[in-house]
Amino acid sequence: MATHYGAAILPARVVKARDKAKVEAGVQSVEERMLAPLRNRQFFSLAEINQALAPLLAELNHRQMQGRDHSRADLFAQIDQPALKPLPSRPYETGLWSRARVHIDYHIAVDDRFYSVPYTLLKQEVEVRRSGAIVEIYHKGERIASHTVVTAKYGRSTQDAHMPESHKQYVGWTPERLLAWVANTGPCTREVGETILSSHAHPQQGFRSCLGLIRLSNSYGAERTEAACRKALAMHSANYKVVKTILANNVDKQPDKPVEAPVSSVEHQNIRGADYYRTSAEPRFDA
Repeated sequence: MATHYGAAILPARVVKARDKAKVEAGVQSVEERMLAPLRNRQFFSLAEINQALAPLLAELNHRQMQGRDHSRADLFAQIDQPALKPLPSRPYETGLWSRARVHIDYHIAVDDRFYSVPYTLLKQEVEVRRSGAIVEIYHKGERIASHTVVTAKYGRSTQDAHMPESHKQYVGWTPERLLAWVANTGPCTREVGETILSSHAHPQQGFRSCLGLIRLSNSYGAERTEAACRKALAMHSANYKVVKTILANNVDKQPDKPVEAPVSSVEHQNIRGADYYRTSAEPRFDA
């Protein structure tokens, strides 16, 4: 911050009370000349307090200092004001530092947003500096990545240079293009792919799982993968891991169980069941 504003900071030394004498004297003057006169007044807003302090501040600054022939305002005009520089065009932005570990997809999580780093840093710890609209990532003191802050929760910012070569070929993919490829295996496989993509805040986060379905189709064949996806849909568990488990345990080779309508265990004259409405097209009215 001092560098940004072209200032110098000289901290007081430890156990050296005289280093703080000037500051303490200034605080005492403010308390005696400005705060004490207002001690019995009651205020209801910050603006009201500032309005009451303004004339007292002007009086304190123009008051002749004890043992001197000048005031604080005179010293400011003679010494400080000529040395002042114009303020920077942009105010200083405070940086918030944190640590993060690189995930297996070469991204780190910052406030539920994901930012890429070079894939060679998988599973390593990095330092993150958030400042304004910029997220900077450091590793061992060296800046390795810089991103614009992602506004959407669970959104991603991925730079091509951070990807391994095997991933760069998928940069231009869209959900429609990926589903068209998944659909080559069968309609149930496409439905599982659609479910996977729609379950994420951003469809791109489901690309890996859809690519996994394609790899399963290459390994087990389209017919078995389609059967496994059909079973996963029947189980209301349409995701890649379930389909993979079904294939690995040969559950897809077992015949599909017919879906039976649930039978109510409660018998009552007002419970007619579905068959009641199929017996006749004419409306029936019971007493």
